[in-house]
Amino acid sequence: MSHLLVVEDDPQLRGALLRALRDRGHAVATAATGMSGLDAAVTDRPDLVVLDLGLPDVDGAQVLRMLRAVSDVPVIVATARDEEPDMVAVLGDGADDYIVKPFGAAQLDARIKAVLRRLGTAGPEPALRVGGLLVDAAAREVTLDGEPLDLTPREFDLLAYLARRAGQVISRRELLAEVWQQPLGGADKTVDVHLSWLRRKLGETAQRPRYLHTVRTVGVKLAAPEAADAPGGPGDASGRDATSDDGRGCAPAPSPEP
Repeated sequence: MSHLLVVEDDPQLRGALLRALRDRGHAVATAATGMSGLDAAVTDRPDLVVLDLGLPDVDGAQVLRMLRAVSDVPVIVATARDEEPDMVAVLGDGADDYIVKPFGAAQLDARIKAVLRRLGTAGPEPALRVGGLLVDAAAREVTLDGEPLDLTPREFDLLAYLARRAGQVISRRELLAEVWQQPLGGADKTVDVHLSWLRRKLGETAQRPRYLHTVRTVGVKLAAPEAADAPGGPGDASGRDATSDDGRGCAPAPSPEP
């Protein structure tokens, strides 16, 4: 599985690319502005960046030049600009390929694979370990202390997203956008219900968390128990907020989705 960053300001196109590339087996993060995209590319170190040129804050060509000053991550420029001088300029600035809008998802996927294959950066995603939790994204399998967990597809996607960012507090808005593909918003309760189901299968509750920890008004964090139980950490009684679910540690909800 390749980790991609799509920098695109059009919310409809950004969402469509997110869904299409995920359906083709990629892990995808998105950014809506040039500077947020530059920050994500440097911080998260994706395998490849799909970069629009017509961004609202900084022209994509300038973003490319700034990125090239600090990173050699492969970049495919995806833009409506179809003049040869524009193509020559961005290729000269370090882009690895150039695709003109409108384009099909299959064509973009083929170009992504070709660039990664040519640069030798494509490969399966390694299994992610957080304490006794092992998440194998390639096989879509999870074990806890060596025992397999039976997760629904959505539960797996949620857990895998959190595992890729273990130790970071992730907002519900981000989870809705990246796991449920709802970039324009949705019901926070959707996230809370699935977190409750995950907690049950991990053998914990919101009041007594081991891996999943809620940070008030901010989001949720996946952390190994030994890290979470450090003084002042999310597992410590003085720092923990367990208001995400109901007072019993699990939100009333219908049966898990298949």
